[in-house]
Parts: sequence; C-alpha cells; structure tokens
Amino acid sequence: MAFKATILTLYPDMFPGPLGQSLSGRALEKGLWDIETSQIRDFAADKHRSVDDTPAGGGAGMVLRADILAKAIDAAAPVEDPRPRILMSPRGKPFTQAKAHQLAEGPGAVIVCGRFEGVDQRVIETRQLEEISIGDYILSGGEIGAITMLDAIVRLIPGVMGNMESADTESFETGLLEHPHYTRPAEFEGLTIPDVLTSGNHKKIHEWRLAEAERLTRERRSDLWYAYMADDDDVD
Repeated sequence: MAFKATILTLYPDMFPGPLGQSLSGRALEKGLWDIETSQIRDFAADKHRSVDDTPAGGGAGMVLRADILAKAIDAAAPVEDPRPRILMSPRGKPFTQAKAHQLAEGPGAVIVCGRFEGVDQRVIETRQLEEISIGDYILSGGEIGAITMLDAIVRLIPGVMGNMESADTESFETGLLEHPHYTRPAEFEGLTIPDVLTSGNHKKIHEWRLAEAERLTRERRSDLWYAYMADDDDVD
C-alpha cells in the first residue's frame, strides 16, 4: 500500500504545489505515494460556508469550529483508517528527521492545516490530533508546514531517492550536521579542495568528514552537540 496523504485545508489549490516537482513529483507520477485534499468549508452548514467563530472568553482573531472540522476529519478518515491524524500547530512537538522516518514507514497521514488563531481544543482531543510544529515561528496557516513535512517524509519512501546511501550521511541522520561538500573545478577564486578529499585514502576522508561534521555541529547547534556527546557517553 502506497503512502497516502490527505490534507484538510481551506486552500486546497496550494497542493501539491512544490510536492508535484522534482523527487516528490516524479514519485507521485510513479504511484509511490498519493495526495488528496479536502475542503473544510464543504462541511459548513450555512450559506456562507463559515468555518470559524469568535474565541470563548474573548480575545483577538477567530477559531476553527470543532463541529465543522470534526465532520471533515470523519469524512476523510473513518475510525478504521490506520493513518495518524496530525494538526500543523506552532505549539506542537518539533518535527524531526526521526519523525519523518517513522511516518515514511507507515500508510500515510491525515493532516489538518490550521488557520486563524487556532483550532477548538475539543476537536483536537476527540479526534486525537497529534500537534506537530516545523519551527519556532508563526506562518499564515498550516499548509506551508504540511508541504515542508511531506517533502521530508516522501523522499524517505523506498524508491523515491535514487541512492538512499546519500540520505544516510545527511544532516540529522547521524545526530550531526552534514560535513562540507566540494566538487570541480579544483580551484575556485583562489580556494582549493582540501587535499585529503583528493588523496584517495578513504579512511582519512571518513575521518576528515566526521571531524568537520562534529566541528560544524559544535559551532552551530549546541543542542545537537550535547545530545550527540551524551549518546557517545552512553555507548562508552
């Protein structure tokens, strides 16, 4: 069964968007994964197809209604649907490479794209929505976050990438940021490729790449570095 993503959104025309290009686009054409959208407004009851209302307790903005969103979720993912239900939310757990692997190995996902000030908490609880965030910043809605998350997931589906070995050394796969890369020409504006990379000594090349990955992680992502060192201590 191919990975299938169902997107609940107020802006279905945003999909597949970038996901219809490059690796994910070719995989979509090959049937390695599938994507469909569901317009949340189709489940509104009034002639204006309203989906939001003012927040209980007062305050700015509007909130997506629980009853309407629940109908949309139930239609897209009946009780027997095994796919996880995800809400793109800035207060969610951070999306990680490990999560991308977990989802890529499953049957797909039902993804709710939030808008306005948020989603009524009752639909989050009753429909067991897992809140996921792609970063500590606010977007206009969950659509861009969903596209970003799906891009990270789809490339890990077997058959999507031509050479899965390249994925094994990417940033976050080993707990480190990726080492620097070089290619021809041998000299560019006075800068040359490090000698070790043209030495043919694979052991020294591996050692150099590991050292550079550790250096970059230590300098740029102290959180990853401390976690990496902690894991290393556990192994020892």
